[in-house]
Amino acid sequence: MGSSLSLLFWHGNTLTDPPSEPGLGDLPENCVASIIGYLDPPEICRLAMLNRSFRGASSADFVWKSKLPLNYGSIVQRLIENDDEKLDDYCTDMCKRDVYFRLCRSNSFDGGSKKVWLDRSNGKICMSISSNGFAITGIDDRRYWSRIPTEESRFHSVAYVQQIWWFEVNGEVEFPFPAGSYSLFFRLQLGQAYKRFGRRVCNSEKVHGWDRKPVRFQLSTSDGQQATTQYYLKKVGKWIHYHAGDFVVSDSGKSTIVKFSMTQIDCTHTKGGLCVDSVVIYPSELRERLQCFNV
Repeated sequence: MGSSLSLLFWHGNTLTDPPSEPGLGDLPENCVASIIGYLDPPEICRLAMLNRSFRGASSADFVWKSKLPLNYGSIVQRLIENDDEKLDDYCTDMCKRDVYFRLCRSNSFDGGSKKVWLDRSNGKICMSISSNGFAITGIDDRRYWSRIPTEESRFHSVAYVQQIWWFEVNGEVEFPFPAGSYSLFFRLQLGQAYKRFGRRVCNSEKVHGWDRKPVRFQLSTSDGQQATTQYYLKKVGKWIHYHAGDFVVSDSGKSTIVKFSMTQIDCTHTKGGLCVDSVVIYPSELRERLQCFNV
């Protein structure tokens, strides 16, 4: 009897159940938001599924503003130049969480020749630049170069050199990169891939000359940074990211111009059978992830 009465609680003249213990759902949203603001975006999204309190806290503007690049306003402004979607107005009307995930999408600019997005896990800027935006020696001469449609490119086509003596590819990008260290890669493939009976095969008939002399990759920035690397191209039928070099952005308050090139201009022999897809710029701490994109 005593044990039974101990499970009851007297309130005035009324016998009631004892008060329940507080749970996670009783935490104030502002307290929850202050805590989850220290977590990475994927963790915040998982916690949002716990209950109403966590769901509300996970939408707080100050939580997601801390995940956006400090200069995200300049990034949005760069993307809306000649943009029919009016991304500026679109982002102004959204909460910071929605701005974050809008920028995590692949956003095209400069006539569609470039794409930029935030890495969903940490909000770092990543970029891909199409070969359509490169200055390629001889690109208009169909005896040497051609454009090949493919599903293996973000831009749905690649530049393919059949045979040439003077190989030179140049490009540049101007963008308000957030402060940090970045790595630049050329995405290339020896041979022309296509589907046969649903299977991927590669035509390597015209591949020649790349193992005799190395290809020189270079980059330079508007603040005087430079890097040079050299590689022999040997692996056939596989997309490879060739590291051209790294650069550091210390001032995110202004745009950085990055120029890049790849050349093999030894005219003692011809070379051919190479697909040039794009240049990729990744935060240096994420560059190992590019290996996952190799076919």
